[in-house]
Amino acid sequence: MSGKLRIPALAMVLALLLLPLAGSADAADRPSVKLSTSQAGTGGSITVTGGGWRERALLMILICGQAVPSRGVVGGTNSCANADGRAVTTDGKGRFSRKLPVAEPPVPCPCVVHVATVTGAQAQADAIFQVAGHAVEPLPTEPAGGRLSVLTDTRLDGSSGLLTWFGAPPSRTLDLTVGNVGTSAVKDPVFQVGTAHGVFAPQWEEQQWRGTLQPGGKARIKLPVELGAGAHGDYTVSLKYGGKVLAEQHWDVGRPWGVTLFWILVCLVVPAALFRAGMAVVDRVRPRRAGGIRHRGLRLPELPLRLPGSKTSGASGPKARGVFGPKARGASGPKAPERPPPSASALPWFTPDAGPGTAGRLSAPHDDSPTSPTTPTTKGPT
Repeated sequence: MSGKLRIPALAMVLALLLLPLAGSADAADRPSVKLSTSQAGTGGSITVTGGGWRERALLMILICGQAVPSRGVVGGTNSCANADGRAVTTDGKGRFSRKLPVAEPPVPCPCVVHVATVTGAQAQADAIFQVAGHAVEPLPTEPAGGRLSVLTDTRLDGSSGLLTWFGAPPSRTLDLTVGNVGTSAVKDPVFQVGTAHGVFAPQWEEQQWRGTLQPGGKARIKLPVELGAGAHGDYTVSLKYGGKVLAEQHWDVGRPWGVTLFWILVCLVVPAALFRAGMAVVDRVRPRRAGGIRHRGLRLPELPLRLPGSKTSGASGPKARGVFGPKARGASGPKAPERPPPSASALPWFTPDAGPGTAGRLSAPHDDSPTSPTTPTTKGPT
């Protein structure tokens, strides 16, 4: 019996010993911010360090007024010295260190050094800081009555279509569940939906939700979100109610590659069309050549048809036979009557000298033929 009691007692002691270690581990995983000094005047600078952030995360460091770590920044980034903020990227272990110039925020203190992620999952942390010489006023009291709070994770529903690929405005639906943690009902609440590109401040747009939330009740809210035409890159969608940011969601918008493809085709087609039009104009205005080959409507010169053995003018006449003609041998006699060359349209084998009754005669007998009756006999000296 005593042995059975010792086992639960030992387990309880181990649990009590491990509980502080687990709490310290959870605290180490949470984002934290530390300052080199808690007070400084305008024109000076402080060193801001932190740990427990995501690896290689881009952070924005700002000095904000009307804020305490328990309530956050009441007016959002509008209560911060945005012009004097600094950006920093965490290392592989989620730590960072950055110098920050001291500047007066646009609203009175109490002030904090506000550190928040720019892209990706939202995370933030604050450290109390006092700007020397800056006015200090109490925080505005929270209005009595209904107060909304986000109960579930925020998500963006929807997808991009073919028109978005060609530059149409991307659109999504902001889906979340809110609850009324106040003491009175909230009827037809008006939310502010903001979209911010990169590190720029969000642009807010009011949207009203129709319905009533009783104290302790909850409701699922869907609000449309739309960007401008051709928008692409990293965007952050924020939801604000009653001057307080309730939720933020990251949105990675793809590049409209259809627009890029369109301009590439324009750069290829337009020069080709201009080249074709220029060539057509050149072909119209340049002078025509007489005969020969033309650019349009190929026209070949007319060539007479000649066959071997047919009597034609030119190289086959008596003048082309050189020393073998009768003039070369000194003979004299009447010349054979010259016949006109056959026309180009008549076939050469149907000439008047080559009829059906004179088969085998393709041409008239030559003057130098030995059997020709008109050829005179040349006698030598006796």
